[in-house]
Amino acid sequence: MSDDDTSVPHPRETLSFFGHADAERALLDAYRSGRMHHAWLIGGPHGIGKATLAYRFARFILAHPSPALAKDATSLNVEPDNTTARRIAARAHPDLLTLERTETDSGTLRTVIRVDDVRRTVGFFGSTAGEGGWRICIVDTADELQVPQAANALLKIIEEPPPRSLFLLVSNAPGRLLPTIRSRCRRLDLRPLAPADVACAAASATGRAADDPTIAAAGAAAGGSVADVLQLIDGDTLELVRRINAMLSELPRVDPQALHALGDALAGTDPAPLAIFVHTVNAWLSQRLRTPSADLPRLARVAEVWEKIAAAARDAETYNLERKPLVFSVFGLLAEAARGSPP
Repeated sequence: MSDDDTSVPHPRETLSFFGHADAERALLDAYRSGRMHHAWLIGGPHGIGKATLAYRFARFILAHPSPALAKDATSLNVEPDNTTARRIAARAHPDLLTLERTETDSGTLRTVIRVDDVRRTVGFFGSTAGEGGWRICIVDTADELQVPQAANALLKIIEEPPPRSLFLLVSNAPGRLLPTIRSRCRRLDLRPLAPADVACAAASATGRAADDPTIAAAGAAAGGSVADVLQLIDGDTLELVRRINAMLSELPRVDPQALHALGDALAGTDPAPLAIFVHTVNAWLSQRLRTPSADLPRLARVAEVWEKIAAAARDAETYNLERKPLVFSVFGLLAEAARGSPP
């Protein structure tokens, strides 16, 4: 959920939380133990609540700067009228730093988190905490760190953390991060949400009922991702995802006419259809990477295809390239992977 999406609250404003009870309990227990690891890597598929959990944990710690203050807590919930919750929602808490993609002078969102942004951590962690307690940095997402410059700059500060500092790295694909970053973080992997949790989370974000037929239809197509449900609530968007999934289900057979029609549907400069196409394909690939029975060579082929598609999509977005060739290229790679030939 990005800042430019004004229809739903940003994770820093989201106080309701659905699913992931085990992950929430792990964070709460670690904090109350007094021996909490200084860096956590929160991984899992796109849009399932990773950033929401990171902000929820940061909010809880900043509202309870001593583990003793959290001894009776049963969750990481902080009431909306709490001063800490209000300041975080307003981006005004001095002890919370968020590293994320920033806008260019022309107002477009950068494709990476720059090294200059990461270097802000030096001054942030080098100063005394404004509230006399913790200093917390959320990286949303670590996948977007400029490599190797920004990633290495972050690694340096994680390697030598100041006292009472906490790093929360959000990642859609933890396995693609630098091994040196992964090795210095405690992993916390989240799974796609159950359908009931997806419906409740989407209803909470939109003000609709959890049994709203549109939410139910979007949930069925979203594969456990609340962010995707919120994108799919629009009828035209949902139909686009259904069309893409129908073509994916036919692989390795590819219908050229269907590819032409899909390319026409994605044409233009609106970034939303392209983003939906990429998200849908990535969700399909992610499901295959999670298949327990998949052999290692096949997993390697799928992972390589994932990398190539991500690079092609970034180029199409960055350089405003024609989208129909991208559609043909992506389905060509997917068909080769589905047939078992080298991508």
